Amino acid sequence: MAQHQAEVIWRRGDQDFLDRRYSRKHLLKFDGGAEVAGSSAPQVVPPPYSDPAAVDPEEAFISSLSSCHMLWFLDIAARAGFRVDEYHDVAVGEMGKNEAGKAWVSRVTLQPRTVFSGDRLPTPEQLDQLHHAAHAECFIAHSVKTEVLCRPSLG
Repeated sequence: MAQHQAEVIWRRGDQDFLDRRYSRKHLLKFDGGAEVAGSSAPQVVPPPYSDPAAVDPEEAFISSLSSCHMLWFLDIAARAGFRVDEYHDVAVGEMGKNEAGKAWVSRVTLQPRTVFSGDRLPTPEQLDQLHHAAHAECFIAHSVKTEVLCRPSLG
């Protein structure tokens, strides 16, 4: 099986640390060379100890589900003969408490809007089938307990 790698790098610098008043900002490095600023969510750790402009773990989790779904959707749509011109998802994650009372991302709702062109356009039923098939293939969705919902719309 393929392996994927990500590096997470944080340095204390001149911060005390033991007083728990340290920056949560860190660097996320990916195996293809991309680097992204990471931080705790400002809803969890208030600024200045978190960086609202950086990607927090919850956002990264939600975007990985959305991205995986989109990539499968595009492949399945192309194989079905539907030309996709645009795909735009505003994915929303909801926090909840699990059985042990611990916070978790309990639900992610994908809200993809797609624009198609050409002679062959999907019906609403075919669009739902494409999204259902994409969800069934998504590696990330297979890897989590979070409920993943999809509410697609056309252009």
